[in-house]
Amino acid sequence: MQAPHITSGNWLLIILLALVWGISFFLTEICLRDLGPATLACARVGLAATALLAIAALRGEQMPSTLTDWAPLVCMGLINNALPFSLIMWGQTHIDSGLASILNATTPLFAFVLAHLLTRDERMTLRGALGVSVGFLGAVVLVGPSALTGLGAESWGQAAVLGAALSYAFAGIFGRRLKRFTPLVAAACMTAAATVILLPVALVLEKPWTADPSAETWAALVTLSIVSTAVAYIIYFRVLASAGATNLLLVTFLIPVAAVVLGAVALNEAVTAGALGGMSLIFIGLAVIDGRLGTAFPRLWQRLRRQESNPPNLP
Repeated sequence: MQAPHITSGNWLLIILLALVWGISFFLTEICLRDLGPATLACARVGLAATALLAIAALRGEQMPSTLTDWAPLVCMGLINNALPFSLIMWGQTHIDSGLASILNATTPLFAFVLAHLLTRDERMTLRGALGVSVGFLGAVVLVGPSALTGLGAESWGQAAVLGAALSYAFAGIFGRRLKRFTPLVAAACMTAAATVILLPVALVLEKPWTADPSAETWAALVTLSIVSTAVAYIIYFRVLASAGATNLLLVTFLIPVAAVVLGAVALNEAVTAGALGGMSLIFIGLAVIDGRLGTAFPRLWQRLRRQESNPPNLP
């Protein structure tokens, strides 16, 4: 079976996905001022599901009707929305967004290993391992060493975000089973299932009817739900179907880059030398994975290509 690859169109969608997800950590911090983690996670997927289901109905999309169709969608809603959203939002009550974004950037590392073990067409190669490692280093450099000072101080918050990254990796691989649905239907039904899962949790643990969100919180929540969830997951399923799980989840390396760029453009924030260095490392890592450094380093590239033809056999 031929391994999925990243086309130029896929890269454009991945960059767009990084932009719409790049603001999610910031929006989450705003929302957590007035809402509990479970309430926020439920509200995020609930509003997104409402919008997506309405659009699907207007477009006359064929919705799943049998248990066989709904079972993988419910599972995807659990491991790609309900569980990781709750873990990240709870984790961000204990650690800052910079550290959370670094820990979230471990998603491709988990996906790289899991895809090798669980799939036949996304095998581990030296070139991929090198690119992922350089990309992760770039994410750490980009956010800055100061973000790592929280390591060990709030271990449960860190473990929660790492757990979310692992869940995202499993979801990326499992989500390939949803190819029979359109991206719109898959996103709508997945977020709807996640809402059903999260609603009783929020009602029992946090009594959301007692919350009094400000206008700023409402604006952040709507943006988080519509832009960073509804629109994002339509793009997500489109890229997953054509580029595969490991390629899709490279987006988590670009999320810190998107956050820096958005901060510079929208908030006039300064771009430091460390940020530029981190972004450079991320782009180099992605170029290694994509194969675009081959012309610059032909001998090394030929060696990596030979190894890629004979991938290691891991247990």
